[in-house]
Amino acid sequence: MGFLQPGITGLAAIMAGALAVGAASAETLRLSHNTGDTTTWHKGAERFAELLAEKTGGEIDARVFPNAQLSGGDQMRQAEMVGRGALDLVVTSAINVTPLVPEMAVFSLPYLYADYAQVDATTQGPAADMLEEILREKGIEVLAWGENGFREVTNSVRPIKSPEDMKGLNMRVAGPMYIDVMNALGANPQQMQWGETLTALQQGVVDGQENPIGAVIIPQQVYEVQDHLTAWHYSYDPIFLGISKAKWDGYDPEMQEQIRAAAEEAMAYQRDITRQSTEEGIAFLREKGMEVYEPSEAELAAFRAATQPAFDQWADKVGTDIVGAFQDAIAEAN
Repeated sequence: MGFLQPGITGLAAIMAGALAVGAASAETLRLSHNTGDTTTWHKGAERFAELLAEKTGGEIDARVFPNAQLSGGDQMRQAEMVGRGALDLVVTSAINVTPLVPEMAVFSLPYLYADYAQVDATTQGPAADMLEEILREKGIEVLAWGENGFREVTNSVRPIKSPEDMKGLNMRVAGPMYIDVMNALGANPQQMQWGETLTALQQGVVDGQENPIGAVIIPQQVYEVQDHLTAWHYSYDPIFLGISKAKWDGYDPEMQEQIRAAAEEAMAYQRDITRQSTEEGIAFLREKGMEVYEPSEAELAAFRAATQPAFDQWADKVGTDIVGAFQDAIAEAN
């Protein structure tokens, strides 16, 4: 027995050394996203990290950084940083990328979509390819599309049932297009990082904000600092998982296929849990004490008419070819 022990010990040492080398050789990518670690954004990003390690046999893994930590809290800068290779991966929303790529505002044009079928006809179809090509030119390879969702308005001043009810409210907004939408409604828009928003709402610096129920309002507990919600579905916002093109181009086709497969599976999961949370969200928010108003078709038509100038203004910036492709895809979905 004594004779065999050194051999066994030596074999164990060799195996341990091999494992250590394998662990050391794994490439860890940094993934940044906008929101907190309770959101479906974060859950989707974490799922991607798990699937990435699994599908690449441990050759690549990812570390997830919430709240735009890697861009100093500036959610608008993340995509630009990925584009120049300062960040590996990003999960961000279309509207947050409009300073870099104005055409991304197409997804969020007011009252473009009526339902998820129309959304999926664009984000999961050829219409989105046009945006992916533009982002590619900016140094970002889109791996898969997820969901932030239909954006609903909340505030702590009064119920919002008509465009007139928006007048004079100080509203936090996420991006340039929403500034024009809020101006069209007579509100006072203030562009603000999400990391600053809950405190601003609590302190009354702003009266309200607009965001999706399942992806943001519930997991970020907006109901604790806001009294009223109107489910007006006025704008849709997808998210996407993107990788630095310089990093992407360094992988062989097989590895690229594995990375994309992990991204597509993770973002499909993220869309599912976001929609489930949204579906259950209205009842949940009422239980939490929010006054939730669901407008009639006639009331929605009034909001649609009031925001038409912002739609036209941003449709011009996006370009008629892209807007037309989206409208055609939506018409086919109907």
